[in-house]
Amino acid sequence: MVTTMPAEIRDKVTTLSLDVGGRQLTLEVGLLAELAHGSVMVRYGDSMLLSGVVGEREPKEGMDFFPLTVDYEEKMYAAGKIPGGFIKREGRPTEAAILAARLTDRPLRPLFPKGYRAEVQVINTVMSADQENDPDILSIIGASAALTISQIPFNGPVGACRIGRVEGEFVVNPTFAQREEGDLDIVVAGTATAIMMVEGEASEVPEADLLEAFDRAHVEIKRIVDLQLQLQKIRGVEKWPVTVFTPDASLVERVEQMAGEDLRAANRNADKTARSEATKALKRDIVVRLGGQEGGETVYTAKQVADVFDSLLKREVREDILSEGLRPDGRGPDEVRSIWSMVGYLPRAHGSAIFTRGQTQAVTVVTLGSTAEEQRLDSISPEDRKRYIHHYNFPPFSVGEVRRLRGASRRDIGHGALAERALMAVIPSAEAFPYTLRLVSEVVSSNGSTSMASVCGSTMALMDAGVPITRPVAGVAMGLVTDPATGRFTVLTDIQGVEDALGDMDFKVAGTSEGITAIQMDIKVEGITADVMRQALEQAHVGRQHILAKMLETIATPRETMSPYAPMVKLVKVNPEKIGSIIGPGGKNIRALQEETGTKIDISDDGTVAVSSSDAAGVEAAIARITGMTREIKIERGEVYTGKVVSIMPFGAFVELVPGKDGLVHISEISEDPAIRVDRVEDVLKMGDEITVMVIDVAPNGKVSLSRRAAISGILPEPKADRGPRRDGPGGPPRGDFGRGDGPRRDARPPMRESGSYGGDRPMIGSAPDEPRQGDQQRPVEQRGFEGRPVERGGSENRPADSRRRPSFGDGDPE
Repeated sequence: MVTTMPAEIRDKVTTLSLDVGGRQLTLEVGLLAELAHGSVMVRYGDSMLLSGVVGEREPKEGMDFFPLTVDYEEKMYAAGKIPGGFIKREGRPTEAAILAARLTDRPLRPLFPKGYRAEVQVINTVMSADQENDPDILSIIGASAALTISQIPFNGPVGACRIGRVEGEFVVNPTFAQREEGDLDIVVAGTATAIMMVEGEASEVPEADLLEAFDRAHVEIKRIVDLQLQLQKIRGVEKWPVTVFTPDASLVERVEQMAGEDLRAANRNADKTARSEATKALKRDIVVRLGGQEGGETVYTAKQVADVFDSLLKREVREDILSEGLRPDGRGPDEVRSIWSMVGYLPRAHGSAIFTRGQTQAVTVVTLGSTAEEQRLDSISPEDRKRYIHHYNFPPFSVGEVRRLRGASRRDIGHGALAERALMAVIPSAEAFPYTLRLVSEVVSSNGSTSMASVCGSTMALMDAGVPITRPVAGVAMGLVTDPATGRFTVLTDIQGVEDALGDMDFKVAGTSEGITAIQMDIKVEGITADVMRQALEQAHVGRQHILAKMLETIATPRETMSPYAPMVKLVKVNPEKIGSIIGPGGKNIRALQEETGTKIDISDDGTVAVSSSDAAGVEAAIARITGMTREIKIERGEVYTGKVVSIMPFGAFVELVPGKDGLVHISEISEDPAIRVDRVEDVLKMGDEITVMVIDVAPNGKVSLSRRAAISGILPEPKADRGPRRDGPGGPPRGDFGRGDGPRRDARPPMRESGSYGGDRPMIGSAPDEPRQGDQQRPVEQRGFEGRPVERGGSENRPADSRRRPSFGDGDPE
């Protein structure tokens, strides 16, 4: 690295490093982005990410939530790539970037002061990606470090690492290659005292192994947190004073008196719609009675009254759960809502399922396509395509709201990715099931745990489509209610919407009967203990087995046959050197094959050929043709074939013996009777005719001579004798197409047509033995050329253009 950095700038730069997983994690401050409230360059291997944070000192008027924004910018130059498409500039974030931004947001958000409502923005820019170390971990660390050294109030710092497992051994921050080989890939973030966030996937890993991975991650998290605290001591600044909203005590008392038992009765209605309507009506009544004018003087605003009522509702729900174990819908803490499901609901879809749990309902649809329809990815990641895709949609009517449709939100993308990870472990390989799979989960009714409902519905839809998954997968969302003052907590199984909104944790766990396949945990408090996580995983295991049993009552195994509307896809492996035979010049062969069989053919560089069509017969026909075109074929003299006439020339017809291999039936070998002369090939044969022929000669160069007469008679003619050296003498090049021994053998040629030629205007060599051509008497035979002109021996490039020798076909005689 070459620099002209002045000494005074170099002195302002602070760099701290730590060995994590065998590589150096480096935090650098003072070199870039000095006008941001906090900025840190994080480096791990050759991956580098710049995190810049800024914040407002005071909240905006009327702001009733914490406006934190986290953006993750993937710059294609980081991986040495130019963006695809016509506009060579980064556009909207990729799904991978959105998921990385969510991964960063979730552990940071709970650590801002409660009630803090001033706007904060975090922008993380990936500036170097080494294709080995995923920058998403650096995003969490960089944002935390930048907030820690800034003036913005933040109760961090947060550390993060990825834990993998390869051959039974845990690996800290595994590379992309190690993640492909391992059976565990989870990201864990937390403070020095507790875990804040977990997200990842696994290949049916037991709960005990997962807890061990959390413990291993927390060891590294504590070290990374300590590194940031060291940086704060060196570069940190004084935090701004915190301005938080605190409700008026007298207003709280009056709302409590007015709500009374009516709030408790409304809150304990098991029906979401009825409960929501009752609480909303009570809230409107209290706002009208307390808000606005009273005695000619404004006492409370409607917004203040509404906020106090919402706080009271939250306290009521949480106290019922902690004190009585009573949930809003009347269930016990570990009870799952009622479940029903069905498959095959959509007649034209390749597979479909409805999964309903309480008032949460998801319809998942499977579409199967050829391998060419896999998604191509344009990102800084080494992964450039995927064949299994899961999309999640959450329309506003699912929660009874009016809202504009603006495409997939970050939440939609995150929930779809979670369901995708949950099923990845059971999806068959491309070799076993050569299809691209797209699943779409339409949430048509929502009262909590919609992402897990989409996991369950997707499993059933895949089995309905006949996809041979290894085992069914179910998912359940766990909740948590805590009381920091007393230390009480209650873990909830299968949380509904109000428990998610008013609780402290959303812990989603998906898996099979054998183990966990995906996990995602978000919390709203400053971390949870290992005991809480252990209990949550144990309850999730019981709940998952219950849900699986209900699903298997509807469909227990994948269907043996696929939908008639699904395409048939088959793979065939060919020698990569034979790919050119399938494609043909300018794609001629493959286009003709696709048109003739009604299929779509996709060829990979390794020789894998995928053939797809809704017509099974067409697929089989194409596979047979491709196999014939590419297999190693040894055609021998005396073999009999039935083939199609594919080309007609004046001197004979070419017949396709096997796909990709033709032979020539000379005009003299077409007639059944040797005494009958065929003047024109077209008089006997036409394009597309199927005829039976016998191989009468195979030239050293592989060209094949055929006989229709020999095939009919069953008599194989004697092989032609060695014709001896060329007229040039011993040691010269191989004999030519027309030279035989000391000169042309007129007795070996078929009878001439009346025109004296074979389709051209130029007379052939030696038109007749008694009609010598002009100039033949003046020169020896060995010096005569075409049309009686002399030629130079030693190469066709010295001959006149119209005297070049024609190519040979089988027996070396073009006639």
